Amino acid sequence: MIDVQRLRVLRTVAEHGSFNRAAAALRLTPSAVSQQVAALERSLGAQVVARSTRGVTLTQAGQIMVGAAESVAAELEHAQKQIAELSTGRTQLTIATFTSGGRLLLPAALTQFMAAHPRTALHVREGEPEDTLPLVRQGAVDLALAYHFDGPLPFGPALSPSLEWTPLLEDALHVVLPPGHRLANHDALDLAELAADPWVLGCLKTEAYLRRYAEHAGFDPEIRGTTTDYFFARSLVAAGMGISLIPSVALTPEVPGLSAVPIKPPGPIRHIGVATIGGRARPHVRTLIRALREQAMQHNGL
Repeated sequence: MIDVQRLRVLRTVAEHGSFNRAAAALRLTPSAVSQQVAALERSLGAQVVARSTRGVTLTQAGQIMVGAAESVAAELEHAQKQIAELSTGRTQLTIATFTSGGRLLLPAALTQFMAAHPRTALHVREGEPEDTLPLVRQGAVDLALAYHFDGPLPFGPALSPSLEWTPLLEDALHVVLPPGHRLANHDALDLAELAADPWVLGCLKTEAYLRRYAEHAGFDPEIRGTTTDYFFARSLVAAGMGISLIPSVALTPEVPGLSAVPIKPPGPIRHIGVATIGGRARPHVRTLIRALREQAMQHNGL
């Protein structure tokens, strides 16, 4: 029989990439961590990590076992919540969200949800998808409002077979221009028309995204500022520092004088959706997802 504690150790090793860092997180010695992993390998008859001077990486068997470890952790967390609900008589629901999507969709959805389930204790945690999606896998949150840019989902099937993605809306990115900009009257723009303009960005991920699209348009963008707040980035645009690339859901509240112009197809898009544990969503989770979808439909209809 596989020892659950050894699975927990392996999952922590995979998360931190070394025995030393995993030991610090688990408050164990590196030797104890190594012994636990070695014992797991003996019980499986297979190597789960490849050791090197640069740290450790998972083998294919290790990836399978980490997936199993996450499923076990999620099931135990789910069982603990059910027991807590039995003893208190109250359902608890924990929601993770990124800032701009949460600000747009969550308040009205939560109001609608609470009208149907007034005795539910709600908890909201803010974070980026790379931080919140693991929490869904581990059962620490019930669902995550998250996003990904063009390309695959924010989690791979090999790493997260248990996660289910419910799409909500496609969040097109706009070019935000300062007052008096030469292109402010256009209905849509090609990025190549902005090759000479400096940029300020409201998300650390957006720079790589912008550079990829700019490369297709034939120029190398000049980045004059990066922030972690879209409103701050638009304020810098208003101050004359440059132009910005902003998702449509982050264009409110308005900054006076600025123009937001769509990018001609195929333009960059941010895909917003909800991540849950597939096949085991509680009725309350499904109710909240329906409320979020209604809010997304209203936004799409604007």
